[in-house]
Amino acid sequence: MLTAFARAFKTPDLRKKLLFTLGIIVVYRVGTHIPIPGVDYSAVQTCIDQASTNQGIFGLVNMFSGGALLQITIFALGIMPYITASIILQLLTVVIPRLEALKKEGQSGTAKITQYTRYLTVALAILQGTGLVATARSGSLFPNCQVAGQIVPNQSIFTTITMVITMTAGTAVVMWLGELITDRGIGNGMSILMFISIAATFPSALWAIKQQGSLAGGWIEFGTVILVGLVMVGLVVFVEQAQRRIPVQYAKRMIGRRSYGGTSTYIPLKVNQAGVIPVIFASSLLYIPALIVQFTNSNAGWSTWIQQNLASPSAPVHITLYFFLIVFFAFFYVAISFNPEEVADNMKKYGGFIPGIRAGRPTAEYLSFVLNRITWPGSLYLGLIALVPTMALAGFGADQNFPFGGTSILIIVGVGLETVKQIESQLQQRNYEGFLR
Repeated sequence: MLTAFARAFKTPDLRKKLLFTLGIIVVYRVGTHIPIPGVDYSAVQTCIDQASTNQGIFGLVNMFSGGALLQITIFALGIMPYITASIILQLLTVVIPRLEALKKEGQSGTAKITQYTRYLTVALAILQGTGLVATARSGSLFPNCQVAGQIVPNQSIFTTITMVITMTAGTAVVMWLGELITDRGIGNGMSILMFISIAATFPSALWAIKQQGSLAGGWIEFGTVILVGLVMVGLVVFVEQAQRRIPVQYAKRMIGRRSYGGTSTYIPLKVNQAGVIPVIFASSLLYIPALIVQFTNSNAGWSTWIQQNLASPSAPVHITLYFFLIVFFAFFYVAISFNPEEVADNMKKYGGFIPGIRAGRPTAEYLSFVLNRITWPGSLYLGLIALVPTMALAGFGADQNFPFGGTSILIIVGVGLETVKQIESQLQQRNYEGFLR
């Protein structure tokens, strides 16, 4: 990986792309530290210091924003509204025929869906920004902080609208920065910004573990966490690269005096076909009951049960539900994102077939059978990786935002692998000599 980056910096056009990407990253990180108008920054910092070991139900969103959510900055919402909008549009593509037709139109249809994603991102940013401002005004953003009610001193309608507009505009700027990286930089811009947001929380999380440790001044716990992280990275890389290659043979066709086809290829089915989406779905679904309890401030029996069993990451009920929800959403997402019948029809249209399997419906049934078989280990792997923060909570006394947790490590490894692949492919295109020298 380091060799690929070194070779890229030696290539002039790739060096410009890498420097442009680094410049956008610097702008993004500066924006995560600029507070929005109407917020008492000193009160926010006081509450963050008191709540540094427990970020509650906002921990996941705060991780995706690079720690900007709890600081209530202009990029407080981060890339999360765009991620949510992309997932919603992807799910609606299966349900709404119009969106499915746009997806099949190629580049023009994809541009239309991208435009719809932008509109939905702005709408979600307004909704999430309003919820964040309301939570900050009520003091529920930091429930155990004494000065939580002083975070927004002026609670007038004008100040509230200004705060929401500022955060919505910040989300639009983040979306624009991501598209700039995609067009003029290296890799997928949204993924790069997500990678940077998560990686930015690593140093503080690791140092917190060192400070909380008791063996040799916390250095033994610190070193153990680093070793566990390296092992997890190796495991995730191994599984993320694992795939089942289904061989496909294309028959020869004579068109005029020329023969076409007769080539052999394969369909790569990844073990983790769903990526990190099931973990995000399961986390979001489990946060909803805790969010309702926090907004209602109820002391009834049902709210107590939710706080003890669903809001606590170490509760057996939370662990069991989290694991089974991840497995369920893994199968659900694979079912809607990969259509065996469509793949089989396309193969039949171009004269392709799987050796030993008849074209058409038998091919679709075979692909569905193989996909279900490899989704089982992929979903179990996702569930086990996602439970690492809970084990860290018990073993190291870390919080639920353990730096090498399931969501963070999956995103960092996935984005890192994809970016390195793109750099290597561009290097290969520029250094390809062909048959002539």
